[in-house]
Amino acid sequence: GEFAAALASARAEALGAFGNAAVLIEKWIDCPRHIEMQIFGDGAEAVHLFERDCSLQRRHQKVIEEAPAPGMTPEMRAAMGEAAVRAARAIGYSGAGTVEFIVDGSEGLRPDRFWFMEMNTRLQVEHPVTEAITGVDLVEWQLRVASGEPLPLRQDQLGITGHAFEARLYAEDVPAGFLPATGKLDHLRFPEGARADTGVAAGDVISPWYDPMIAKIVTHGPTRAVALNRLAVALDEAEVAGTVTNLGFLAALARHEGFARGEVDTGLIARDIDRLAACPALPPGILAAALLTAALGQKAPALQGFTLWQPLRHRVTLLQGAELHTAHLRLTAPGQALGELDGTELSAHLTPEGWAVEGHPAPKVLRHGAHIDVFARRIGTFRFTLPDPLARDTAAAGQGGLTLSPMPGLVRAVAVVAGQAVAAGDRLAVLEAMKMEHVLTAARDGVVAEVLVAAGDQVEAGAALIRLEEADG
Repeated sequence: GEFAAALASARAEALGAFGNAAVLIEKWIDCPRHIEMQIFGDGAEAVHLFERDCSLQRRHQKVIEEAPAPGMTPEMRAAMGEAAVRAARAIGYSGAGTVEFIVDGSEGLRPDRFWFMEMNTRLQVEHPVTEAITGVDLVEWQLRVASGEPLPLRQDQLGITGHAFEARLYAEDVPAGFLPATGKLDHLRFPEGARADTGVAAGDVISPWYDPMIAKIVTHGPTRAVALNRLAVALDEAEVAGTVTNLGFLAALARHEGFARGEVDTGLIARDIDRLAACPALPPGILAAALLTAALGQKAPALQGFTLWQPLRHRVTLLQGAELHTAHLRLTAPGQALGELDGTELSAHLTPEGWAVEGHPAPKVLRHGAHIDVFARRIGTFRFTLPDPLARDTAAAGQGGLTLSPMPGLVRAVAVVAGQAVAAGDRLAVLEAMKMEHVLTAARDGVVAEVLVAAGDQVEAGAALIRLEEADG
């Protein structure tokens, strides 16, 4: 038992040192790229199924992967492939695996500028791009090898056809720092022409117990430009309602000029994060369509708008997050209306697709109970809520001293006790959610009045964790 514990400790230290070395290499080189080789072994022989570029990352988490790698040369591919296959053969590896490398791309891809980072002894999330360019079903290969069969193909029988991309669609709040999100999927639709690998459907719940990935959206084309354009279109046309997602962020990334040119490295997202993660402005036509749907629905009865002496008027209010939107609508005929929104009068008419405002095509609008979702192509999904006129916000006045949970998660640690003085920025608690830890800090100086949770508690988003005494004055 002591020997096993010592061995595990030594292994952890070695892996930690190795991980630190990989991070140092990435910081040392000017243009770090993350390129990995898909390998397959049957215990006696091994082959590689070419490379994937996974350089588009945020906080070392992959976002969009592609195959083959931009700028890859035959010499570089041969060197990386041989290194990966030698590693598999050395241990008699059996099954699917991925050998990952940190690459210096500052002077192009050169055989003397890559370093081994790690090997994942399983099928990777991004394996569909390899399947797309090789025509190989990697899961089938796993089953065949596991049943004792040799590798179905030799290295010289494998080849690359076209280019492929995969985007990871997550339930996460991008403007809030990519915080994991939860919620019921009221609506979920993927476009035709793209492969969508998913384990959820409309009506399912994204819970705090598992990774918040909703789907992997994969496109393939004869060239990189064609495949990337197909990915951008697929992301524009995907529809998700019921939880916040990174769909708009992915769409912006797919249309990034540098990415389109193949100028990829692990720092691209961080350099342009403000632009990529910016909240899209709410177009007046989208808001008007939501307000019209809330007030009038999406069908026009024959007598809709009938009145004896004056045009029928509606006052309608919607919430978008914490922002309140109000408009006055005036029906002029069945299926026709004028609206006053932020001092501007807009005309609208009802089409088979919904309310078209100022002659623009009607956006797709869905209503689920008190929620209205509007899908805006190339912008994202906007969710509005019909406010409950009987609801009263009784807690707002007391929340100035409350630290609330930003997401569902597990309280990993509580760093304060009642009566303890804290300064702004001091650590209060650590919350773990979706494989990441989030440190919650004091928003102001004060004294802890009450600790409302303990380490090990599971909390929902918005739950009160720590309460500070009321500020003087």
